[in-house]
Amino acid sequence: MEQQAQEQAEAAPADAAAAWIAPLDEAVAAIDTRMPGRFGVHVSRFGDQAGTLDRGEDRAWYLSSTIKVPVAIAVLEAVDAGDLSLDEERVLAESDFVDGAGDMLQHRPGERFTIATLLEKSLRDSDSTATDMLIRRIGEDRLNRRIAAWVGDGFGPVTTILQVRYDAYGALHPGVKDLDNRQLLQLRQAEAGEPRLQALAALLGVPRSQLKADSLQAVFDDYYASGRNAATLPAFARLLERLVAGELLSESSTALLLGHMREIGTGGRRIQAGLPADADFAQKTGTQQQRACNVGILDPDRGRDGATVVVACAEDFGELAQAEQAFQALGRALAQAATDANG
Repeated sequence: MEQQAQEQAEAAPADAAAAWIAPLDEAVAAIDTRMPGRFGVHVSRFGDQAGTLDRGEDRAWYLSSTIKVPVAIAVLEAVDAGDLSLDEERVLAESDFVDGAGDMLQHRPGERFTIATLLEKSLRDSDSTATDMLIRRIGEDRLNRRIAAWVGDGFGPVTTILQVRYDAYGALHPGVKDLDNRQLLQLRQAEAGEPRLQALAALLGVPRSQLKADSLQAVFDDYYASGRNAATLPAFARLLERLVAGELLSESSTALLLGHMREIGTGGRRIQAGLPADADFAQKTGTQQQRACNVGILDPDRGRDGATVVVACAEDFGELAQAEQAFQALGRALAQAATDANG
């Protein structure tokens, strides 16, 4: 714990008197009160008004697709080390397909994709099939070892997106482990909720009563409690702090990663929507059953001279639009915080 505290202090020197902290704290508290469920936020700023605001409740939050950022860092670290090339090609296999955004599901097994292309699809399009292909290339064990080396504690095990499905549904019936990825993919054709559990029972060839779940929400609540693909907000912030400070990747790899994060196609209704139109925000979003996150770096090119790291997650919000409104309000509060810091 002492080492962790030292790392945090080095990443973003805490100045309790920084002008932006108290008003931002008040604004985030108000956002949390208005939004159903819980809203966790961690903000750290470099530069003359360096400081940290942590409203992460000192616990892990489910990260959903924001895990694609540490996956990308691990891939690019391997590129920097010469263990991997962005030009290396991977063959799309039948077993690679997993539900989610992006266009990889429209491609045919046997098609070839470079690591560079998979990286772009994973970050910009949040394509889970591309992400899982990258994770399998570098290996889950290596990925998790590297995350621990970068940030210390605070992250639970990171798995493939497909494994999330097996782990969540696998608790309901032993036959889930025998389903293939295409069968799991079929589940997303059923409406979220009871229809999806009925579809799972049909795939297994068993009565719905044999599934050990009262509701789909209960299925995912149990999965979230496992701690997989989750992290404390300060741990994720340390990852982004070290990234933007140039401590994890080469200059070219850092620029490539931040470039993809600036161009994601899924962030328009979250923090970005509350920021000024000309704001420089490199970000990633994630969404799953009653979970949503938005992480990123404001003014990343300023690095240690003034970049701001933000990690925000919402839980049990009811309609996704309610969480999106909270993220947008956070964007407006961050814009005001920048004014306070520079004023």
